[in-house]
Amino acid sequence: MMNAAKLTSKAAAPALAAYTVYTLADLNNNSIYAKEVDVKAVKQSIVDVIDSNAEKREDGTSLTGTFVRLAWHASGTYAKADNSGGSNGGRMRFDPEASFGANAGLGVARAALESIKEKYPEISYADLYCLSGVAAIENAGGPEIPFQLGREDAVDGSTSPPDGRLPDADKGGRDKTVAHVREVFYRMGFDDREIVALLGAHALGRCHTDRSGYWGPWTFAENTMSNEYFRLLVEERWSPKVSHNGKPWTGPDQYEDATGKLMMLPSDIALIQDPEFKKYVELYAKDQDVFFKDFAKAFSKLLALGVAPVAGAKPWYQFW
Repeated sequence: MMNAAKLTSKAAAPALAAYTVYTLADLNNNSIYAKEVDVKAVKQSIVDVIDSNAEKREDGTSLTGTFVRLAWHASGTYAKADNSGGSNGGRMRFDPEASFGANAGLGVARAALESIKEKYPEISYADLYCLSGVAAIENAGGPEIPFQLGREDAVDGSTSPPDGRLPDADKGGRDKTVAHVREVFYRMGFDDREIVALLGAHALGRCHTDRSGYWGPWTFAENTMSNEYFRLLVEERWSPKVSHNGKPWTGPDQYEDATGKLMMLPSDIALIQDPEFKKYVELYAKDQDVFFKDFAKAFSKLLALGVAPVAGAKPWYQFW
């Protein structure tokens, strides 16, 4: 029988369990020897890493947004048509996934989690990467994200999905960018409302010129989860960025507010240019509770992509 750590087949997706990890051999033998994972303790350790790292930076930034991006990108490669990609495997540790352009800068997040993996070797990298995003969102004042363990680690990147499945910030025009956003998220099984809710994660973190080429935070409180991203989209005037620190802007096309301190990507602006997307932007801008409820559901669904649910149980994102 194959050890869980050697699972690389897409067909043998593991089942998610609340606090217990089972090996594939255990399940096949109908003999369960469970490895208990203290999820609460692991989450606290993730928060401790965020806090200690932020103290060292002393510039108001943190790993909060980076951990959310890690969880997002580890899961967002899923394709519903053939059940490929998704959060199972923890394959971003290896090439080719580690070198995908969309994953630039995430080596920082993965390295920051190594001390936690050493402390809790019973948790898989795949679970840890996803849980880091959950802990970051909750610690930032966001909603509680339903989460279950059970993802298994691949031994290499041979089963990584092809590059190009993660969303781009710009496709060279409004209509092309809107179509691209829908194509990426529809491929995973999300609808328009879920798309807008998930993009609300841009309330956290910022862009870096040495990673994506873009610059700046989306909000003035980049370590706080809120509906501020949507409020700013609706209420602020956004214009193309033409300068930076007194010099001409030479980076990719992006937008800035009147202060020049906040930014929006072309894919963000597309949300208020498309009528179907815009109605959800306006809804979330007015009601943070609705946004939090929808986001928690959609983010849970995202993290479960490519992982089989426990037999006979509804996925946690359907518990509402």
